[in-house]
Amino acid sequence: MSSQPAFVRRTGWRTIRRLCGCMALLSLVESAALAGDTADQVDLAQLPIEQLLSLEVYSASKFVQKASEAPSAVSVITAADIRSFGWRTLADILRSMRGLYVGYDRNYSYLGARGFLRPGDYSTRFLLLVDGYRTNDSVYDQAAIGSEFILDVDLIDRVEFVPGPGSSIYGANAFFGTINVITKRGRDINGPQASVDIGSFGARKGRATYGWRDGKGAELLLSASGFQVAGQDLYFPEFDSPATSGGVAQGLDYDRGQSLFIKGSLGQFGMSLAHAERKKGVPTASFGQAFNDPRSYTVDTQTFADLTYRNGISDHTEVTGRAYWGRYDYEGDYIYDRSSSIVNRDGSRAHWWGAEAKLTSTAIRRHKLVAGVEAQHDYRRDQYNFNTSPGPILASPGTLPATVDTLLDDRRRDSRLGVYVQDEMALRSDLLLNAGLRYDHHSTTDGILNPRLGLIFKLSPSTTVKTLYGTAFRAPNAYELYYAVPGDGGQKANPDLHAERIHSRELVLEHYFTPDSRITASIFHNAVTNLITQTLDPADGLLVFRNLDRVVARGMELEFGRMWAGGAKLNANYSWQYARDESNGAELVNSPRHLAKFNLSAPVFSQLWRTGLEAQYVGRRNTLAGTVGGYWLANMTLFSARLVHGVEISASVYNAFNHRYADPGSDAHVQDAIPQDGRSFRLKLTHGF
Repeated sequence: MSSQPAFVRRTGWRTIRRLCGCMALLSLVESAALAGDTADQVDLAQLPIEQLLSLEVYSASKFVQKASEAPSAVSVITAADIRSFGWRTLADILRSMRGLYVGYDRNYSYLGARGFLRPGDYSTRFLLLVDGYRTNDSVYDQAAIGSEFILDVDLIDRVEFVPGPGSSIYGANAFFGTINVITKRGRDINGPQASVDIGSFGARKGRATYGWRDGKGAELLLSASGFQVAGQDLYFPEFDSPATSGGVAQGLDYDRGQSLFIKGSLGQFGMSLAHAERKKGVPTASFGQAFNDPRSYTVDTQTFADLTYRNGISDHTEVTGRAYWGRYDYEGDYIYDRSSSIVNRDGSRAHWWGAEAKLTSTAIRRHKLVAGVEAQHDYRRDQYNFNTSPGPILASPGTLPATVDTLLDDRRRDSRLGVYVQDEMALRSDLLLNAGLRYDHHSTTDGILNPRLGLIFKLSPSTTVKTLYGTAFRAPNAYELYYAVPGDGGQKANPDLHAERIHSRELVLEHYFTPDSRITASIFHNAVTNLITQTLDPADGLLVFRNLDRVVARGMELEFGRMWAGGAKLNANYSWQYARDESNGAELVNSPRHLAKFNLSAPVFSQLWRTGLEAQYVGRRNTLAGTVGGYWLANMTLFSARLVHGVEISASVYNAFNHRYADPGSDAHVQDAIPQDGRSFRLKLTHGF
């Protein structure tokens, strides 16, 4: 196996240990003003019930509004929830939400919603934001949600998921929903903090964080994290032969990486900088590789810098601006002949910059207007593939090393421009109309208009009905347009692809039985056209992406939430969904009809501990060649922040009953179903100095 990437070597466990050791020294520079910050660190689990049930959201309309008035049935997960249930990745957080489910192919995690998750799709039909910054890269449009996500989940303050089309306000990729990860601020950490955890399959992780605020509006958060998972030996019956180690992939399920995050604010300005790198072994022998070869792995590197400005120019008008730069590098080594020293290296380089300006005004009585313009230039969208002798991965960014055979060297640029306007009109004291429209133009597609209408009627102080309509689009990405590798099992480009479109209708009912219990019910109908599908061209035997399919999905979702004055919190939801291909009437692959989630957290043992109990059901799903059965999973976490002052302790068990289950494989896999982890454990210790 090749050596670790340079970033891994430079910021490995030695660096993390040193940072943790510096926490005690950093605590000496705490100013007296920080002693008063404790009041600002409000745990949502301790808020009065009335405040919890009327929390405001931002992501549905790009301005703060009550969740009951948002043109969507928004779901919110808080930092308190993350601690209570021991969620380790953004994928864990999202799979607990109403209507969402996750697939994992032992390399990347993929997100599905309302019956739609194509195996091998890189979650391109979701827009993933970090504090409003678009993280989807400009080659694959990937929304990275697993261990490849750019942030440590300990830095998340809350996650807002806005289901339904969001292109009227966000543009491309806000197709099935928009995810906005809102990070913590310096005041939320309030000094030095260190965290370590260990778990099953050789998992270990370390984090060092420092938060600071000067009491005059300036604050800063610094954090570095590192993780390593040895993984497990995995058995795949499709490769069970003496020549392939009896179908056991040995030592290839490892996962390791590091990340750095900096966030600060000063007056009207804010900034954030993030960098993450992950290296993942590939045990599945995907894309026709030789089985059980330790030279097969992928590396994902992400970086972004984001600068924001906010100014209230009058009592009724606010102007905000954003300028950003991003980069995503992918590189993978693929082995097709164990007896040869030749390595097939596949990769991409994506670099972009962009800016956005937005005006929000309530100057007109009964209207809340939002208008904005957004532009992004992808000045590098390179893809390459070549055969080479062994060498360090990511050794020469931007150039191809000496190769045996160059198969692809494609270099592109792209730009996009979006202009949007939205108006929240109070037609009556009990009736809101939310109307929005956005025009987008990409250099690779025609101009596209996307409207959204939401009629929000307050039947009574405790009951709200929302009637929602909207459209969205996803432009074809560089991989679908231009990736071309000749030969047996190869792929060809199709620069004539059109954008995918979705038309969505939804009816939502929100009702509070009492101030501490509520129910949300919705029914939806989605129609997707021009769906981009990879197919085999019989004329030359090459794979190619084409606009082929039309998909219709309909369903219903129910969610019940309850909170108790003693601090207990319950959330239970059920989804029924049916998605079919209109061309042949077949139910979609990887589309469960039934999803159910149950989450209960409560204080135990005289309030010293808090327990989180989680159960999830995913129904039977079609695979490319058959089916995988439905399954129940149960996870349990015991958490305490009161045993020792400044120390948080948690213990978690995942898949507690050790159920065997699998996710559908994609065309890239020999396996029709890919087995998932059995029972596993984690112990975590966090200390704030």
